[in-house]
Amino acid sequence: MQQEEIFDEWYLKLLEKKASLEQCQASHQLPSCMTCPSLLSCELRDLYVKAVYDSMNKGTSGGFEF
Repeated sequence: MQQEEIFDEWYLKLLEKKASLEQCQASHQLPSCMTCPSLLSCELRDLYVKAVYDSMNKGTSGGFEF
């Protein structure tokens, strides 16, 4: 029996941002963002990081305790 995965809107947005980030890395022939000279000023990476946090807290405000 196959288990159907159900994704919420936050996870779908995360997947979209991740794909964009990976496409950028591939187009610049980089293995990760860490070797990119634009790392700290990259809007695409900032959007991805925001999508990660949003997917973790489902869009509600608040911090995370690790």
